[in-house]
Amino acid sequence: MRQLIFLLFSVFCFHLATAQEALTLNQAIEKGLSNNYQLSIAKRNLDISNNNNTWSAAGKGPRVDASLNLQNGYLNSKAAGFLKEQAQFNSGITPAIDGTWVIYDGNRAKVTKQQLEQQVVQGENNVEVAIENTVQAIILAYYQALIQEEQLITLQEVLDLSRDRINLQEVRKEFGQAGTFDIVQTKDAYLNDSTNILIQQNNIATAYRNLNLAMGEDEVAKGYRLVDDLDFQPIGFQLSTLEETMFANNKSLQNLLLAREMTHMNTQLQEVAKRPTISLASGLSYNLSGATGNGVINTGEFDAPIDLGGSTKTFNFYLGATAAYNLYDGGNRKRTIENAEVEELIAQLNIDDFKRNLSSQLQNTLANYNNQLQLLQLTENLIENAKQNLAIGKERFDGGLISSFDYRAIQLAFVNASQARLNAIYNLKTTETELMRLTGQLVQEEE
Repeated sequence: MRQLIFLLFSVFCFHLATAQEALTLNQAIEKGLSNNYQLSIAKRNLDISNNNNTWSAAGKGPRVDASLNLQNGYLNSKAAGFLKEQAQFNSGITPAIDGTWVIYDGNRAKVTKQQLEQQVVQGENNVEVAIENTVQAIILAYYQALIQEEQLITLQEVLDLSRDRINLQEVRKEFGQAGTFDIVQTKDAYLNDSTNILIQQNNIATAYRNLNLAMGEDEVAKGYRLVDDLDFQPIGFQLSTLEETMFANNKSLQNLLLAREMTHMNTQLQEVAKRPTISLASGLSYNLSGATGNGVINTGEFDAPIDLGGSTKTFNFYLGATAAYNLYDGGNRKRTIENAEVEELIAQLNIDDFKRNLSSQLQNTLANYNNQLQLLQLTENLIENAKQNLAIGKERFDGGLISSFDYRAIQLAFVNASQARLNAIYNLKTTETELMRLTGQLVQEEE
């Protein structure tokens, strides 16, 4: 009955797995690149940099302003003198166009435009860094899920063996060849293996949640039928080649180089302040005003009413030039230039320090990769020995030549060997991915 329940459960799990969505590593990466929030933010920032990369944003070109001025007023006064009384309403409208054009600014606009172009390149690098981080996270999450699935298969094999042990011990008990203690020991092993299965199933669920998180999926508990396998093809990396490629393509290093160029341009901008500026200004305006009203004047003999209404039209045009040069500012320009030069030096020191750290990180990662290759070869041999030992141990246990304790130790050795092999494969994939990222080849490889 127990075997029948397990068989039905296995069939249900098989149909559940086959009904799940098939997922390759490339498909996972495509999903992640389309859903990743940090990548979307980096792309939006790049859009801003592209929008700002114009000559007008750099300060080059004329500026034209249009204005319209409307004025209304009312005057009512009484006073002794020639004009004794007046009541007048005034109205006027003045449209105007004014233009300014800086024809020389010491090349400030040119340097600023170069800065804007560098910001675009920096934004492109930030997008590539976000892509690298996304791809690396997905690769590791995908293979971690594969590792957990493989581990479940190993634990299931051990559970099957433990179940066979129980059946065998029960048969032996009927013939007086095994006692209650032997039955209890085999059941204890079976329960431990069942516990490991439950724990491993939770590990698989966690791995899939991490994979969905890396892919940017909203349904984090979604499972997949992973198509790629764990076969690993070693690569013969050479340190000198890797280091040369890293210094040429590493995205973080390229961003630091761009930052140094930006500080150099900032120094140029500060030096521009020492030069004069020349600008042209031109404009025209038209004024139309009118008044309506009346008043009373004193003629000497009698008071006479007069009409105070009328209109005025005025057209004005101007063209001029302005040259300006700062003669003295208390040493502010000199101080800002010196600070900018220090910032250049700091940027270069950051580059030198980062290169040294990159070289150390590359050497450590490559050494770890080569070490893991050797460990994988050893674990491959270890797993083969463990399989043979398990098969021989089963035959001897079935024949009553070894105790259940010895057979259990052989089972655990098989589990440990399998886990060591899977860990070696995952560590190799981790270090290989890190080597690709350090040398700036991860995105190129996936593309």
